[in-house]
Amino acid sequence: MSNINIVNVDFADVESTQMSFSESNRLRKRAHQIIPGGCHTYAKGDDQYPENSPGFICRGEGCHVMDVDGNEFIEYGMGLRSVTLGHGNKRVANAAHEAALQGINFLRPSPLELQLAEEMLSLLPHGDMIKFGKNGSDVTSAAIKLARAYTGRDKVAVPSNQPFFSVDDWFIGTTPMDAGIPDQVRNLSVHFTYNDIESVQSLFDRYPGEIACLIMEPAKYEDPEDSFLHKTKEICHNNGALFILDEIITGFRWHLNGAQQYYDIEADLSTFGKAMGNGFPISALIGKEEYMKAGGIHHDEERVFLLSQTYGAETGSLAAAIETINIYREENVVDYLWDIGRQLKGGLSDIISDLGLEGYFTLSGHPCCMVYGTNNRNCRPSQRFRTLFLQETIKQGLLMPSLIVSYAHTEEDIAFTLRGIRKALSVYRKALEEGVHQYLAGPSVKPVFRKFS
Repeated sequence: MSNINIVNVDFADVESTQMSFSESNRLRKRAHQIIPGGCHTYAKGDDQYPENSPGFICRGEGCHVMDVDGNEFIEYGMGLRSVTLGHGNKRVANAAHEAALQGINFLRPSPLELQLAEEMLSLLPHGDMIKFGKNGSDVTSAAIKLARAYTGRDKVAVPSNQPFFSVDDWFIGTTPMDAGIPDQVRNLSVHFTYNDIESVQSLFDRYPGEIACLIMEPAKYEDPEDSFLHKTKEICHNNGALFILDEIITGFRWHLNGAQQYYDIEADLSTFGKAMGNGFPISALIGKEEYMKAGGIHHDEERVFLLSQTYGAETGSLAAAIETINIYREENVVDYLWDIGRQLKGGLSDIISDLGLEGYFTLSGHPCCMVYGTNNRNCRPSQRFRTLFLQETIKQGLLMPSLIVSYAHTEEDIAFTLRGIRKALSVYRKALEEGVHQYLAGPSVKPVFRKFS
């Protein structure tokens, strides 16, 4: 398998490709015997994909990936939005490799920690201090802990219409998968609605003096309306709570300096990750000194165990993040993400119109970070139609759980993609007319957050 070379798909021949998933199916069976869920990220699980689909990816170059059966796909999702520059970026990989050859984990800090810290803070001037973690959950949970320590309060305000913030109890307790989380913990997280400022105000009115902080993404699939971010920050500060923005996704996509620059807002604490290291495991908590210093050793107040991990700052990921930022600075990556995303969105909008699928297949989000919605004949969200679209795009050489583009997607990739989507949506149109059960080859995909299997 290590001798396989990724090459560009021959666009003319893709229709005749007959895909086999025999090796994936063999590995799936064994994986579910020894790994709960068959993998280590729920969003990558078998219940998120059709029956006939690649179960294991073994190689990637740019936006092209190859599964263990030798099938090649153009990927839209890019490692759950983390691989923004493309798979196997040589500059990033070489930087991590060279750093690792010098030693990956020492008894004392590496100077790379300071170098990356200075790079990040130069990009994000709304923060004074920074701590690194390995994934988004590390830093969002650290932000919650810091806010609780600073305010002496326990409750956390979370938007009900944004899907994910952490694997830790303070957030998972708000989802249907809340087994194993005590009621006392679950009840400490309270909800408001993004873009509904009255819901924010009523939450603070309902719990006066109890809310430590409010956390949300600056935007998900819709922009903040009527100064929602600024008004929310004002309500937080008027009520003695910290205002936290989670930029795990928006950072390095909306703007090189973060969505806070894009929307002209500053958070008390903010979190970054995903595209920060082009898929390498690294994340960051950034904040004002008056809050962050509690995690340090040069103050007279009670200390906060903020972030302390054996692998919290291993040199490979630090070097990868530094090189990723260098590439962003040199090559105007963010503008490209928007531009190539507009090409995809424009072409797909034309296809939807041509096939009369308005209201049945929908697009949401900015061009640099789009998702689609699949609706049934009654224009209601449908997992069965999502399964059908995934099934049919896989047949066309597309791995497309979302419409996330990368710096590696070319105009040729987009053209090929649009041809494949047109064929997939033609089947989708027939399924609306004749019944989706006529076209599905297996069971429907399921939401990640659900009570039972």
